[in-house]
Amino acid sequence: MKKILIKLLGGEKFQMMRISLFAILFSLIIGTIILLAIGKSPLATYINLLQGSGFFPKAQYAGRQSMFTDFMSFLDALTPMIFAALAVAVAFRAGLFNIGVSGMMLAAGFTASVIVGQSAMAAPIAKPLVILIGIVCGALVGALIGWLKYKFNINEVVSSIMINYILMYVFTFYINTFIIDSVSRQSKAITDTSRLTLTTVQAFGLKFNIPLAFPLAILAAILMWFIMNRTTIGFEIKAVGLGRKAANYAGISISKNLILSMTISGALAGIAGVTYFCGYTASIQPGVVPSMGFNAIAVALLGNCDPIGCIFSSILITILSKGSIYMSSQQGVEIEIADLITAVILIFAACSEFIKMYIGKISMETKKEVQKQ
Repeated sequence: MKKILIKLLGGEKFQMMRISLFAILFSLIIGTIILLAIGKSPLATYINLLQGSGFFPKAQYAGRQSMFTDFMSFLDALTPMIFAALAVAVAFRAGLFNIGVSGMMLAAGFTASVIVGQSAMAAPIAKPLVILIGIVCGALVGALIGWLKYKFNINEVVSSIMINYILMYVFTFYINTFIIDSVSRQSKAITDTSRLTLTTVQAFGLKFNIPLAFPLAILAAILMWFIMNRTTIGFEIKAVGLGRKAANYAGISISKNLILSMTISGALAGIAGVTYFCGYTASIQPGVVPSMGFNAIAVALLGNCDPIGCIFSSILITILSKGSIYMSSQQGVEIEIADLITAVILIFAACSEFIKMYIGKISMETKKEVQKQ
């Protein structure tokens, strides 16, 4: 058994990628066992997940819709997920656990909705302004958490969770008091001119949505990869994350890099917020923080906190969340099955460093046994 593990997960080259693939495979096996136990077909269930996300065609569609319609809706949900995952990944590189992505998303989405979303601004002005507001609001919240960490050594997990609650309750009060929609019980929908998703676009005989910020998400991932791997800023952030005492001894500013990494993380989370609330949903549900901010932790870990890896892990997690509704309707299974698979992926992805250390340990033991023989 040990030899099999070493062969599959050993070696330095692409080890973390192989561990992530192992986590995905194991979670699918767990899901298969559960589906068989309740008398459902695992293959049909997983195909339904892909159908619900627009990767496989459904048996039938409503008027002027097709697989392309579902796929564009999938990209609409994928866009904020990529930004949220990048936000978590950047903080991880600095040794910080940003669990406040949801609050940052909410702050950015709410502010953009109030300032621009309810106005009559023209689209060429409103849409870029929404993104700018998202960057600024998210960056400010992130910088605050980073400053509290450095100045008072307040654990970023504690401060970010508390800020999540503070923002949620403040914004809930404002929404319920001033901009509540009496029918949906959510905030009033933002105007089409300020929305970052073009809805019900009609072309080629089809109706579909276009997420305007999706190309920006891909560019952001490429840019963050370049910054983290090819610039002095990225090197310093990683050095602080690997060992603050050693980084300080080398002359790297701990305070600057803690605050900077959380500011960048917050800016990315802010864009996630506006692409979610001012794009995908177009309104805000009071009393709730977006679960996407917490799912982004699983996505970042699964992508090994690599910006490019976050794109592919975002695709997987979004397939599970986006396709779960169609899967449930077709197979008669609970939506939580998809959440369970995501949770198993998170557990194994979170244990990736432990798995790496364990594989290294048994590899050394195996080499010693061979040398004795």
